[in-house]
Amino acid sequence: MSEFDEAIWNSLPVPALLVDPDELIEDINPAAESFLNASAKSMRGVPVWDKVTVDAPLENALQRSRDHGTPLFVNDADIGTGEGPPIQGNLKIAPVSNKPGYMLFLITSRELAGRMTRSHGVKSSAKSAIGMAEMLAHEIKNPLAGITGAAQLLSMNLEADDLEFTDLIVEESRRIVKLLEQVEQFGNLSPPQQKPVNIHDVLDRARRSALVGFGAHMKIVEDYDPSLPLALGDADQLLQVVLNLLKNASEAAEGSGTIRLHTYYEHSFRMRRSDGSGQPLPLQVEVIDDGPGLPQDIKGDVFDPFISGRENGTGLGLALVSKIISDHDGLITVDSVPGRTVFRISLPRVPRERTTSSKES
Repeated sequence: MSEFDEAIWNSLPVPALLVDPDELIEDINPAAESFLNASAKSMRGVPVWDKVTVDAPLENALQRSRDHGTPLFVNDADIGTGEGPPIQGNLKIAPVSNKPGYMLFLITSRELAGRMTRSHGVKSSAKSAIGMAEMLAHEIKNPLAGITGAAQLLSMNLEADDLEFTDLIVEESRRIVKLLEQVEQFGNLSPPQQKPVNIHDVLDRARRSALVGFGAHMKIVEDYDPSLPLALGDADQLLQVVLNLLKNASEAAEGSGTIRLHTYYEHSFRMRRSDGSGQPLPLQVEVIDDGPGLPQDIKGDVFDPFISGRENGTGLGLALVSKIISDHDGLITVDSVPGRTVFRISLPRVPRERTTSSKES
C-alpha cells in the first residue's frame, strides 16, 4: 500500500475491513479499530463473521458478489460486534479491483457516526456549546447572587407562612449556581500533570469515598490485574473520572446493586490516528454495574454535554469524564444493556525506560 493509499485508508470516517478470499480479516482502518474495540494487528487472520454480525442471509449473496465482481448493499440491518447491542445501519461490500477475491466491507450508520466522533474526545460542536455555556455561566452568576441576597432580605420581614416562597427562591438560586459551577469546570480544568500513577491506588481511593457517601447502598467488588504496570496520567483527574462513574452507577441502581472495578492489560490495543500514527493504550479499566442500563434514546449521546438519563441530572458528569480521558490521550467507551453497563477506559502506560529510571533513582 502506497503512502497515499494508506493516508486515504486511515482517513476514512467509517469502519472499513479488508477481507481475503477465505473471509479472514486482512486489515482494518482506525475507525474499525474503534468500532470493534480491537487493534488491526489482533484482527488479522480472524474470520470476519466472528467479529461482525449482520441479521441478514449474506452467504450466497456475498459469494455471487465475489464471483461476478459486483458490489453488495445491505441496508437497514442490525450490525453488531458480539459485544453489546447492535446498531442499525448499512453494510456495503465491494470487490477490490487489484486483489482477486478480496472484498472491502464498509459500515455506516448515523448512530455509529456519533459514536466514532465521541471516541476521540468531545466533539467540536460540544466544545462550542461548552464555550458558550461558560460565558453564560459567568454572566448569570452575578445577578443570581443579587436575587439570592434580595430574597434573604425580604424573608426578614415576612410572616412564617410566607417564608416558604423566599426559601424556594434561595434554594433554587443556589442549585442553579452549582450547575453553573459545573459548567465552568470545563474551562477551568487544567491540562493533566501526567506522572506515573498506580491506577489501583486511584480505584481504591474512589471506592472508599463512594462507600462512605453516595455509594453506601452498593457493593463494590475489586477485580484487579496484580501485574498491571503504572499508568501515565494525572492521579487527581483520574480519581474524578472514577468517582463520576461510580456515582452514576450508584444513582442508576434500583435499590442496592453491585459495581465491579476490573483492570487488565491488553498488549495489542492501540488507537490509530488519521495520520497513521499509533497511540498504545494497553491499560484497561472497567466500571461494571448491574443496573437497568442506559435509556435507549440517549445511549449514543451519553458523553455529550447536557444529556442525562435522570430527571434532575445536569448531563455534565460524563461529558467531563470524556474530556479528561481525551486530555490524557486515552479512550472511553460504553456498552450497556439492562443488567450490565460497562464503561471502559483505555490509558497509556508509563514508558519502560521511564519506569526503569524512576526505580533506579
